Amino acid sequence: MNSIRKKNENIPVSTQSWIPIEEIKSNGIIKMKNQYVKVLKVTPINYNLKSDLEKKAILNSYKIFLKTCNFDIQILIQSSKENLEKNIFNIKKNIQKKENKYLEKISENYIEYINQINSSKKSSSKNFYIIISKKISKEQDFNESFEIIKNDLKEKYFKIKECLSRCGNSVFEVSTKEEILKIINSFFNTRKEMNLKNDKKEEYYN
Repeated sequence: MNSIRKKNENIPVSTQSWIPIEEIKSNGIIKMKNQYVKVLKVTPINYNLKSDLEKKAILNSYKIFLKTCNFDIQILIQSSKENLEKNIFNIKKNIQKKENKYLEKISENYIEYINQINSSKKSSSKNFYIIISKKISKEQDFNESFEIIKNDLKEKYFKIKECLSRCGNSVFEVSTKEEILKIINSFFNTRKEMNLKNDKKEEYYN
């Protein structure tokens, strides 16, 4: 029993104790143990709705992006299930205001379609991020100024932004500490985020 208790005493009491983040700068740059990290947010395009010619141009531009950005990147996709009950409530509310049987039938069919999407778990929203970094050794950490590190990350950001703009994507810096914390929180507290959404939904219905 004592040996088990001793093992349990070594378990971290919080997420912060094992995430290797030392500091989040005011400009959104994250300082870690052996590198500085920058988060970029990318707005997606609906590739499937493009023509064959447009798809070919997008793929060629993406190839150029991969060749041009000759540094390490990490592409991160965050998917979260959407709660469509609010949409259904609004549709039902609008039906009650109208006395058109045809529109009522269309609305009922649409509600049935939304319920099918919900039950099959196909209703989700996605956020797309690109992570760039500047690795440093302990010696460099003391000798290399933060301004040089910041400029290196900025140069990588502009290169990615220029390349992906040819694909039709917009790229933005996540530039504040508050935004970074919100993103980190959304990954590590998914259940809490869902509870907050449900609380807001209940407030809406009440």
